Amino acid sequence: MFRPICVLQVAIIAALLGGCASPQPTATTASTGSAQTSSISANAAAAAGGASEFPAPPSRNGFLTRNGVLLPEVQAYAREVAQTRGVPLKQAEGLLADARYNATVARLMTPSLTRIRRSWVTYRNRFVEPVRIKAGVQFWQEHRAALDSATRQYGVPQSIIVAIIGVETIYGRNTGNFRVLDALATLAFRHPDTARPERSQLFRDQLADLIQLNSRGELNARTATGSYAGALGLPQFMPGSLLRYAVDGDGDHRIDLSSSPDDAIVSVANFLRQHGWQPGLPVFAPVILPDNAAKLVKGGLEPTYTWSELRALGAKDRPGPFPDTWKQHLLGVVDLLDEPRNTAEYRSGTPNFFAITHYNRSYFYAASVADLAQILSIRLGYGAPY
Repeated sequence: MFRPICVLQVAIIAALLGGCASPQPTATTASTGSAQTSSISANAAAAAGGASEFPAPPSRNGFLTRNGVLLPEVQAYAREVAQTRGVPLKQAEGLLADARYNATVARLMTPSLTRIRRSWVTYRNRFVEPVRIKAGVQFWQEHRAALDSATRQYGVPQSIIVAIIGVETIYGRNTGNFRVLDALATLAFRHPDTARPERSQLFRDQLADLIQLNSRGELNARTATGSYAGALGLPQFMPGSLLRYAVDGDGDHRIDLSSSPDDAIVSVANFLRQHGWQPGLPVFAPVILPDNAAKLVKGGLEPTYTWSELRALGAKDRPGPFPDTWKQHLLGVVDLLDEPRNTAEYRSGTPNFFAITHYNRSYFYAASVADLAQILSIRLGYGAPY
């Protein structure tokens, strides 16, 4: 559910991580996204220790001492997970003993020394492109029944569900080949961004979710593979989202986001509905913003303006296929900046736009999903959804 995921930091990291749908996202003022956080407990964080407190990673022994036992900090973390998640201590210890430090994961998550200039055009072109459009039309046609059912149950349009799975993994083509246990342990205990210990905490929480899922028999943590940030399956759910929002869509009494498109479809719809999706609303309000729209951008993952407030600031509504019910909801002004080209595009997001940002904390991501969804909807003969 990281993910999103969400979800996702600078634009290139956001693109590589994909959704990484993650539970309990916190507010941010960065319009293109930032890391998500959640928590086991303060005691777990203290027990695990900050990433900067660990010595150089022992690549051969993973997170074990030379005597083959868990490092004290990792052992304390195992006890905390066992206590808070109801997992047998031996199971938690066994998984952590099998975890290995992955230098590639650490390298990919190392912060850039130079600021990457944001480019909406470049980002959009990466995801709203012919391969995903063609594959999206095929995916929609092949799984129409599951998509129709998910839309009836959760009120999320088929086009949005299809677009998210397309942006995340091109419909299962690129789900990642990192062992999730190794990726999460590396980022939980050896996160390269030592200046931001909350990043380590985020991955400790996700590692605890993975251990809990393994204990419940919902996945095999020793063999599960995914992205270098630990996201899994067609929709790239982080373990916490899989634990809290994944749904059995094909009726086989198990959830498999890697092999069951029906499970992935319904899980995406459930995630969005649980994060504020409003059935019947467009993603973007049919609004003409004033010339000074840049001054109206407040950032964050929640809409803040009433329609009356936006209208008083110079916004005008324009005819569209949706009823005026969107005027009853809070709206937000979204900035899509292209720094290399010195341009900017501004749109007015409804609660449904901001629901997508909980999947991936990036305005670029949510707008790309919406744009891809619109193209797919038109290609399938449904017309423009907003």
